[in-house]
Amino acid sequence: MARLEDIPEPTRTAVDSIPCPAFETTPFVTGPELAGRRVAIVSSAALIRRGDKPFDFGSGEYRLVHGAWDTSDILMSHVSINHDRNGYRRDLNVIFPIDRLRELAAEGVIGSVAETHFSVMGSTDPAQMVASADGIAAAMHADRVNAVVLCPV
Repeated sequence: MARLEDIPEPTRTAVDSIPCPAFETTPFVTGPELAGRRVAIVSSAALIRRGDKPFDFGSGEYRLVHGAWDTSDILMSHVSINHDRNGYRRDLNVIFPIDRLRELAAEGVIGSVAETHFSVMGSTDPAQMVASADGIAAAMHADRVNAVVLCPV
C-alpha cells in the first residue's frame, strides 16, 4: 500500500479529499476463539479469474473469488502507478493469502476457510461501494464467516 506522501499529484489530492463517513454507532460483536473461526478474504486488488472482464477504473462493484479456483487463474486487474506489482507476480498470497489460510486451517489455528472470498477495486470512492459492502456482508453471513482478512492494495 502506498503512503499518501509518496503518491504523485493529482492523485494524492484526489485521494486525500475523499470524505470519510461518520457512523452514529460502533458495532462490536464477540465470537468464537480463533480455532473456531471461519475466515474469508477481502482484497482491494480487483481480482478476476483469467478470461473474465477486468474491473473498470473506479468501479464500486465487488466480485466473488471462489476458493476452488486454481490460483494460477487468479489475476489482479487493479492498475496504478502507485502500486508495485512485483510481489504479486512472485506470490499471489501477497494480495490474496489463500494458501496461508489453508495452512492455518490444516494446523487447526483457524476453524475453516470460506468457500468464497471477495475483491473490490482499490482507490474507489467509499460512497460508491455501499451496495457492494452490503452484498459482501450478506454473502459472508450466509457462508457463516465470522472473521475476515483485509488485504488492501
